[in-house]
Amino acid sequence: MTGERVALVTGGSRGIGRAVSLSLAKAGFHVCVNYVSNEQAAEETLSAMAAQGGKGEIRPFDVRDEDAVRAAVDGIIRDRGGIDVLVNNAGIWRGGLILRVDRRAWDEVLETNLRGAYNCCRAVIRHMMKRRWGRIINMSSLVGEAGNIGDSLYSLSKAGIIGLTKSLAREVGSRNICVNAVAPGWIETDMTSSIPEEIRRETLEMIPLGRLGTPEDVAGVVTFLASEAAGYITGEVIRVNGGLYM
Repeated sequence: MTGERVALVTGGSRGIGRAVSLSLAKAGFHVCVNYVSNEQAAEETLSAMAAQGGKGEIRPFDVRDEDAVRAAVDGIIRDRGGIDVLVNNAGIWRGGLILRVDRRAWDEVLETNLRGAYNCCRAVIRHMMKRRWGRIINMSSLVGEAGNIGDSLYSLSKAGIIGLTKSLAREVGSRNICVNAVAPGWIETDMTSSIPEEIRRETLEMIPLGRLGTPEDVAGVVTFLASEAAGYITGEVIRVNGGLYM
């Protein structure tokens, strides 16, 4: 890989995605921050990147829309000369016991979390194969491996991410493209801020490290996987959960 390194982070304006964007920018990547609706958050992330000396831009598109994804990826390749790293972070959560989950929730979760990652992988992979270098990091979850009551849809989507990761790693390994998944556990984000205090206490008692994770904990792992140092790691699921699931 030569020249300026370029990374595309989907859902890169908030939570874990924001931390990943900032970490990659600090590591020297030109970061394309994707968002679908919250332009203000994306602009704030871009400003935070610039404040620490990083470079980047915002790229709005919906990962569910294959044509929009392809147009955005083609635009980045045209404007920046390529995409070296793709971080598939965009995702949503819809909870509920399986008997109470409706078709609309199914469509929303699977279209965003699973099809969105699939669309983005397809859009970048031919370009990476031609360059014979690439890193794809897919965001899975602890519940994609362990499951959880009331999380059947989310677990399904994140387990699918693991299957996608392992299969794609086998398909493109000969072209020097590494494909890995990161599986966060309980991370301090907007999604977990509303957890009842009793459940939070019970969860902390089960975590060997005794705390919830931070977005920065996850971002550090993603940044390592995006680096040259991770060039012999592919098809792996890296758990970032404080030991909650081993």
